[in-house]
Amino acid sequence: MIYVVDHQDSFTWNVVHQFSKFKKVFCTNYFDLNQKKLEQSEVIVLSPGPGSPKDYPLTSKIYKKYKGKKKIIGICLGYQQILHNENGKIIQQKNIFHGYQSKVKVTKDSNIFKKKTFFKVGRYHSLKLYEPYNSKNIKISMRCSKTNIPMAIEDIEKKVFGFQFHPESFLTENGDFIIKKILSA
Repeated sequence: MIYVVDHQDSFTWNVVHQFSKFKKVFCTNYFDLNQKKLEQSEVIVLSPGPGSPKDYPLTSKIYKKYKGKKKIIGICLGYQQILHNENGKIIQQKNIFHGYQSKVKVTKDSNIFKKKTFFKVGRYHSLKLYEPYNSKNIKISMRCSKTNIPMAIEDIEKKVFGFQFHPESFLTENGDFIIKKILSA
């Protein structure tokens, strides 16, 4: 089962529908968790949402408790939440990308996607990871081909993955393929 932690975002149910194509999904608000279902889940998805990672201390607790024990996938705010908990600094970016399609390139550090592959993805964010960012385990696996902003992360050992873009968006080509690859990693 996949447990989706909803950060009260309008995209969350699109995320639920996308993941439902692959496994049974259970979803609740981040402040109304079902501990039994959370324990039973194999995968935890941290949804998109408004604000910044520091606004969601309960989600930080979930991440810290289950990191390395369950597969964790972060989307947009969820991606930022992972990086925030891994000593990454999340900052306002110069340009705001809400409803933009960008081309992203798979980096040499990806263990899941073919190196130098490009995807067109839907972006809805005003925050980004401040660089330089150094982590022993978390690797930047995709970058915007135009701005070089990190757009995806992988930690194969701990089974932690994240996307700054929205794989469930109609602006993301091959979104189901991306999710299927992550779920099978």
